[in-house]
Amino acid sequence: MPFHTATEDRPSDVLGRTRLLRFSAMAVPIYAAAQPVVAFVPAILSRHYGIPLASLGVLFLIGQALNSLLDPVIGALSDRTVSRFGRRRPWIAGGGLLFIIGCAMLFFPPAGFVSVAWVSIAVLLYYTGAAATVTPLLAWSGEISGDYHERTRIASLFTFLSASALVLTLVLPAIADQLRPDDGPLRLTLFGVLVLGTAVPSLWLTLTALPDRSAVPGEQGPFDLKATLRAIFANKLLLRVLASDTAVTAGQGVRTALLLFVITIYFGKPEWAAGMFLFQYSFGILAGPIWQRIGQALGKSRAAVLAELVQTAINLGLVFLTPDRFGLMLFLAFLQGLSQGSGNLMLRSMVADIADHHRVETGEDRVGLYYSVFSVSQKLGGALAVGIALPLVSAFGFDPRGVVNPPQALEALVLVFALGPALAHALSAALVAGFPLDSRAHAEIRSRLDARVPELVPAE
Repeated sequence: MPFHTATEDRPSDVLGRTRLLRFSAMAVPIYAAAQPVVAFVPAILSRHYGIPLASLGVLFLIGQALNSLLDPVIGALSDRTVSRFGRRRPWIAGGGLLFIIGCAMLFFPPAGFVSVAWVSIAVLLYYTGAAATVTPLLAWSGEISGDYHERTRIASLFTFLSASALVLTLVLPAIADQLRPDDGPLRLTLFGVLVLGTAVPSLWLTLTALPDRSAVPGEQGPFDLKATLRAIFANKLLLRVLASDTAVTAGQGVRTALLLFVITIYFGKPEWAAGMFLFQYSFGILAGPIWQRIGQALGKSRAAVLAELVQTAINLGLVFLTPDRFGLMLFLAFLQGLSQGSGNLMLRSMVADIADHHRVETGEDRVGLYYSVFSVSQKLGGALAVGIALPLVSAFGFDPRGVVNPPQALEALVLVFALGPALAHALSAALVAGFPLDSRAHAEIRSRLDARVPELVPAE
């Protein structure tokens, strides 16, 4: 069975829906755990288990930093892995086990036994496992088909599953509040049941769904930091996509960081604090299939530009919010949901095409490395959003501590909430406008690769 040799129009590159769902299964527990670990676990461990909040802040900051540092290392190493099981499978298997153990420790902490040391080990296992799972999984997703549009379909499925997992995790706190309000341990248990209940079967499904080829011994040569950095920073197409995705993620991050303040303080509707996220993300489940079709019709880069311009327009609409226009807020959140992650979807799919371009030009297979730095760009965008948005609204006099904010501070809050994402999404569109690597150019690249490597056989 040949691996990765189909040209643009070969039907063998189109995967069956069942096999593709099996392959993508591990995305569900990964994304289901992501928000609870950041938004709920530290607060619950501090309030209900007595772990000092300052210690938790340091531990989770170190964990996130470790996760970001490990991404490119794991990406580069997985490109070079030689094993009878393939080059991505061993990393996903090992990372998945670490992820499961870390989640078990975080979501099911034993009463009376939880300590800073316990949380330290749990955070280390969780973030290391997540890095060792996600980067090879994304790289593998870019390799299972060489077809330009099939890669968009694969990326859209990841978007659909991540949005579905996010909606499930947002429903759980609402259920917990109905059963036993302010019961932190119950929330952790519900999160843990969802994550571990899906992680164990999902890991098996992902590992057994599709073939994975081993790296060819000697094909890449020994790891060379200078060559690795050159493969990243000398690739102008990759840098454009990374910069565009950083802008996308920054725009999303500004909106997320300020949404609770807008709902609870500007509109005075604390009962909608969690509901607004759930409302928006519920419609986000539809975004993947919608934008997959748009991407197939327009091509990835044009669809990415359209997606970011749509996001720009939606966020500019937020400028017209007033405290008595909550209906407008709901309407724009509905539109935001339908376009949620649309730009990220296209950009993620473009990374594999860029890796093909790099390979045909240099002979180097860098798909794992390129997906790893793509993950770093997303984390950088989120960090930039929080680091800019919160100090900026504070500088305009906004105070979230329950005091009465002056009208100009509330107006500044809404303007940053609206214009910050709008500018970021507009910048993202500008960065990929006129991107040269379209379906026709990629078909030529695939033909050249097929002629060069006709018999790469995967591990079963």
